[in-house]
Amino acid sequence: MKIRKELYFGFTLMALIIVAALAMVFSVDKMTNGHYGLLMLSLVVVAIMLGFPTAFTLMGMGMLFAFFAYHSGGQTAAGALKQTLDLMVQRAFSVMGNDVLISIPLFVFMGYLVERANLIDKLFRSLHLALARVPGSLGVATLVTCAVFATATGIVGAVVTLMGLLALPQMLRAGYDVRLSAGVITAGGCLGILIPPSVLLIVYGATAGVSVVQLYAGAFFPGIMLAGLYIVYVIAMAKLKPDWAPPLTAAQRAVPLPAGLMAIGATSDGWAPGSLITALKGRRNQGVSSRYLLGQLGIALLPAILFAVVAVASYQSATRVVVEESYTELQAMGAGSNQDTSPGGGLAEPEGSGLAEPPSGDAVAEPPDSGAVAEPPGAESAAQERVEGAVAEPPATAGAGTDAPAATTKPPSTGFWIGLGVGALALAAFYAILSYARLEVFKMLLSSFFPLLVLILAVLGSIVFGLATPTEAAAVGAFGGFVLAAAYRQLTFGVVKESVFLTAKTSAMVCWLFVGSAIFSAAFALLGGQELVEQWVLGMNLTKTQFLVLSQVIIFILGWPLEWTEIIVIFMPIFIPLLDNFGVDPLFFGLLVALNLQTAFLSPPVAMSAFYLKGVAPKHVTLNQIFAGMLPFMGIQVLAIVLLYMFPGIGLWLPQVLYK
Repeated sequence: MKIRKELYFGFTLMALIIVAALAMVFSVDKMTNGHYGLLMLSLVVVAIMLGFPTAFTLMGMGMLFAFFAYHSGGQTAAGALKQTLDLMVQRAFSVMGNDVLISIPLFVFMGYLVERANLIDKLFRSLHLALARVPGSLGVATLVTCAVFATATGIVGAVVTLMGLLALPQMLRAGYDVRLSAGVITAGGCLGILIPPSVLLIVYGATAGVSVVQLYAGAFFPGIMLAGLYIVYVIAMAKLKPDWAPPLTAAQRAVPLPAGLMAIGATSDGWAPGSLITALKGRRNQGVSSRYLLGQLGIALLPAILFAVVAVASYQSATRVVVEESYTELQAMGAGSNQDTSPGGGLAEPEGSGLAEPPSGDAVAEPPDSGAVAEPPGAESAAQERVEGAVAEPPATAGAGTDAPAATTKPPSTGFWIGLGVGALALAAFYAILSYARLEVFKMLLSSFFPLLVLILAVLGSIVFGLATPTEAAAVGAFGGFVLAAAYRQLTFGVVKESVFLTAKTSAMVCWLFVGSAIFSAAFALLGGQELVEQWVLGMNLTKTQFLVLSQVIIFILGWPLEWTEIIVIFMPIFIPLLDNFGVDPLFFGLLVALNLQTAFLSPPVAMSAFYLKGVAPKHVTLNQIFAGMLPFMGIQVLAIVLLYMFPGIGLWLPQVLYK
């Protein structure tokens, strides 16, 4: 007679609880409370590996050991039970009072709507035609598509599954090696873990008490660096082993032209701008409306129009200097510029706004009192320049302080002209090679790549530049997902219903994880487990580098059996309090962890991305081939971690420029 899976799990959990109880009873004289905390940590890991729900395992173990901690401190059983229940309620309330967590369901909802807008097919098709002459073009196009789509959705399973259905058959038909194809799809799909807007960064920020705004700004360039390293590897393999990534044939690179352009004698290699202008005033446009030709010419001239608008706006911004109302106010600004200012000009979320774990008390940490409104970044230097550049007014006039603000101009800097020149050269090169075939590819990009790019820039730009909090930007992103789905005629009641259901399911899982983590870490702190770990680590007399290496190796190993959510909510509260002892910035540590935690989706035996791909791959593609294809990309991740450690500016430069 077969025993049901639920009964097996139940009996196993009962056995674990009995073992824990026996250990408590018979080892009281030999073990301290700190050792019981380590026992609790070990039992949680074992239970999760056996398949128990992570959140409820954390809550169950936390409440059991919290009761033991209170009872061993001299409380009666009734008193210990009351304090345990009070602790559970307080920790759950403090977690749900964290405003940053509101952005999680909004970002997830945006991702599901964008996924169901069916953009990925057009996106992959347009990118692989645009990159047709690049070695390993299908692999490079797959990585770029994964990076863009993962940025817009952040849902690893969705990206890997869709690319497995779309890109894997095309790469296999083109003669690509199975291992390289599988590695490209699984590694590219995991980029959504790191590249903002990433749910992982929100969870880490709430756990470690780090500003999510600064985490997003810091993770931007490391994410681009990792995607770039993947692309370089694919191009190198295509050059070194051409049989692994054969170039596309002429038939595969062919772009069909519409009938309207064919009617005016257009060819794939013909120069589009000149031919369209000639057709407008010639006889070749018979049977083709001038409106259609003007529309095609307008599409071809869009880059030039956009460049002109950006150049004019940049010139005005670079040459305009605003003079303040009065000289006395300028003096006051200069005198007050030495005062401390909060990062981000008060627009970024304050440090410590998230839920710091493990808790040192039952109260929720409040953001520091910033007092007056802080000046934006660079306000001090800007004020000094205005003081030096302003014309001193007579005391009577200056003291009045009623003059209207005036504006003067200054010559643009050398950097502006260099940037303008580089942009003009790039625009000239674009139009020099703009054939009708490339014009069709550009039109495909306009309908697939650029809408996603605008959505991503609107969400991330508003966060990074302090125009909106992550929650507000997530609301804008969710609205943008609605607009995209409606624009592509995919906004049906069924799509919205399914997106809402999946969003509620994912958000509930994350929130229950936070509640379980809060209860677990509180019990761990009550038992003195955190203090025992700190004493053990500090007793090793590690340097800062040795501590970082040790912590990243532990996280790398934990990524084999556990997922990133479990590592963040269980083990980050143990590492975070140790950072001050070694002088490690929690923001920098979070970026290293975000890079490292991609191994949770790429490393066997869990390697969820491998199972996502195996579920949609052809039958002849084995799981061992997928694992073998992921190994080089795991090595690239390790290289990226080393580069970020050796050059911290990759991750810290943008937050320092924007918020310091």
